[in-house]
Amino acid sequence: MMHMTFYWGKTVTILFDSWRTESWLGYALSLLALFLAATFYQYMEDRRIRLKIFARSKPSSSPPSVETVLLLPAAPARPWAPARLASSILFGVNSAIGYLLMLAVMSFNGGVFIAVVVGLAAGYLLFRSGGEEELFALENRCAAA
Repeated sequence: MMHMTFYWGKTVTILFDSWRTESWLGYALSLLALFLAATFYQYMEDRRIRLKIFARSKPSSSPPSVETVLLLPAAPARPWAPARLASSILFGVNSAIGYLLMLAVMSFNGGVFIAVVVGLAAGYLLFRSGGEEELFALENRCAAA
């Protein structure tokens, strides 16, 4: 039976019929695996953003001011440049992981939901809370982004 509201319990089917937990040990190991997958998702997002920043950075003698960064025209980039290709692959892998985590949460098990959310928060704390996003936000010329 598929649940349509949150429920609590050790019996849950996660993603596949073969990934079904019947014991507390299996349930705990599944929650740990989801926690690690959510943390890995944030790690991969950090790698993708850093690669994108690295690919766009140009060596200069002095750091540009905020006004300079905002007024620079967008440089035309080759679509098959190695850095863009690697960034696209990382984006695809990260999107797949994100969608799998979303589908796991859609099992509507409360423990699965908590494991994924805490894993995402822990991954953000470990890998993405260092302030690089502000630098990346300066490069984006869209006010709605």
